[in-house]
Amino acid sequence: MTTVELSGKVALITGASRGIGYGVAEALVARGDRVAITGRNEDALKEAVEQLGSDRAIYIAGKAHDEEHQAVAVQRTMEAFGRVDFLVNNAGTNPVFGPIADLDLGVARKVFETNVISALGFAQKTWHAWQKENGGAIVNIASVAGIAPSPFIAAYGVSKAALINLTQQLAHEFAPKVRVNAIAPAVVKTKFAQALYEGREAEAAASYPLARLGVPADIGGAAAFLTSEQSDWVTGQTLVVDGGIFLNAGVG
Repeated sequence: MTTVELSGKVALITGASRGIGYGVAEALVARGDRVAITGRNEDALKEAVEQLGSDRAIYIAGKAHDEEHQAVAVQRTMEAFGRVDFLVNNAGTNPVFGPIADLDLGVARKVFETNVISALGFAQKTWHAWQKENGGAIVNIASVAGIAPSPFIAAYGVSKAALINLTQQLAHEFAPKVRVNAIAPAVVKTKFAQALYEGREAEAAASYPLARLGVPADIGGAAAFLTSEQSDWVTGQTLVVDGGIFLNAGVG
């Protein structure tokens, strides 16, 4: 990766020590961008930076919903690279599995703090630090759970629906300087989604027309497109990356 010519662009990617966030970082570094990645686990972040290339990547450890961490992450990105063209809000949580009728409201608040409010906080801070005057793009990692009912992960789904609407609100307000879009993946093979396919991957993949689950690189490619000149006339949209699973809707 380090032999690729620098593009001059810089991305801040939250929740990027592994999984989808790391897949996005890999895709952007591979095309020549520099990246600042965040996450809670400092050791995992250090390892990710080593893999991405210490000349292309830095890390800032902290919790996504912590406003001080958000400010520090944007500030350190600006100090290290002098700009922050792209923001990818990937940090998310889903700590509960069960019917919404029994959902603990404290847990629901935690889900929204991480999945929605943190994305807004990072967007505000990135806007004021660089994008308001210089432009750029924001990509929010949503989910197909935010588009259709998802039994037993309702809090997560409702939060991702809110993130999709936040995407539209930001796209309207930040135009024409900044384009804001979302990606809605189906099941991607990550530690975060492991409970949805572990021990039954072939069975889980059988319902997908493309006959496999997603991998982080699939989402990385979509994020690379939405932060590229090829998508310069695209904003306020949610790109569904689902292996065709929605094609089965309504089939008995």
